[in-house]
Amino acid sequence: MSAKEVKRAVRERIWRLLEERGLARFPRPVRGRIPNFVGAEAAARRLFGLEEWRRARAVKVNPDSPQRLVRQRALEEGKLLVVPTPRIREGFLLLDPRLIPRSAYRWASTIRGAFAYGRRLGLDDVPTVDLIVIGSVAVDRYGTRVGKGGGYAELEYGVLRELGAVGEDTPVVTTVHDVQVLRERLPREKHDLPVDLIVTPTRVTETLEPRPKPRGIYWELLSEERLAEVPLLRELAKRHGRA
Repeated sequence: MSAKEVKRAVRERIWRLLEERGLARFPRPVRGRIPNFVGAEAAARRLFGLEEWRRARAVKVNPDSPQRLVRQRALEEGKLLVVPTPRIREGFLLLDPRLIPRSAYRWASTIRGAFAYGRRLGLDDVPTVDLIVIGSVAVDRYGTRVGKGGGYAELEYGVLRELGAVGEDTPVVTTVHDVQVLRERLPREKHDLPVDLIVTPTRVTETLEPRPKPRGIYWELLSEERLAEVPLLRELAKRHGRA
């Protein structure tokens, strides 16, 4: 089986497992999504105890449901919050807790609230990101993760790396249920974004081989359709003379 076929089979298996074991939460069905899982809040609270979280001043967090509490807590702790818009069609949003009423932090941590309170970032406006929190469908102990299949997490990271907002040493953490952590080793392609730490409701695991991370955007892998879909990528391509 090719790497893509293996990942597709793993996605289907984990989505089915979460539903069958009663571990899936709204929105459902979880198939086709970064799955919301029972214990997402417990995993988030474990994340908040990490030194990587405590020292981060600006965090980038995916907009999916299981990481909603992570986004809210970032605002409550006074951290700058960078949230990618769905499919990064409208780039990144910056939420500055100093500009948001404290009573609105919970609403601002939802995707609709992020659009209401966030500011769209241009390529020259993206701050240095100290920590990336990412959702996953599955992840292995070596740090290789499987998302929902669109490749957007990799594109988001690639853009940030191209802009110098993140580097090889920027920690990448995923919060998942324990059943999403695989015993087998997943194939890793050069554009895949590995994770440094896996946080579940019961434990924190430092992955065995989280590096190397993608060096940026692998332009040769992007289709014309993907470039047409994401204005931010087109703008970045022009800047790098790849239009």
